Amino acid sequence: MRSTPLPVPAQILLVDDNELGLAARKALLEEQGYAVTIASSGEAALELFRSQAFDLVITDFRMPGMNGIELIRQLRCQKRDVPIILLSGFVQPLGLNEQVTGADVVLAKSASEVAQLLRTVAKLLRRSRRKPARAQGAFSRARRSHASSA
Repeated sequence: MRSTPLPVPAQILLVDDNELGLAARKALLEEQGYAVTIASSGEAALELFRSQAFDLVITDFRMPGMNGIELIRQLRCQKRDVPIILLSGFVQPLGLNEQVTGADVVLAKSASEVAQLLRTVAKLLRRSRRKPARAQGAFSRARRSHASSA
């Protein structure tokens, strides 16, 4: 009798210095079937990112040492096409958006964060798994050149 292999869960790197927020988001994502690795700093996240393959990264903006934008820049140097979500309670006051931060999506921490985060994670993972690695790189380059000419 042949058994169907179980689907491999998406590997998510979750970065936040707030232990409660980290634990809550980790539990939420694991309930959805994702495999979640946590890091409490940008530096720790970089170490994990160098040693493991991740399908998606979710990072907080405000952290001691390396902030979320600095982390995103470092991650993009290593693997340009990994989808990244930046979370912040300061999206509006600081004018954080995808062009400024380098993230694929910027989400505000708010009452609707849970629903937005789950929808965004699913959407980015569907998009990244649909395209072969070479096509992803071309897509990212085309998107960046379009954004810079707009």
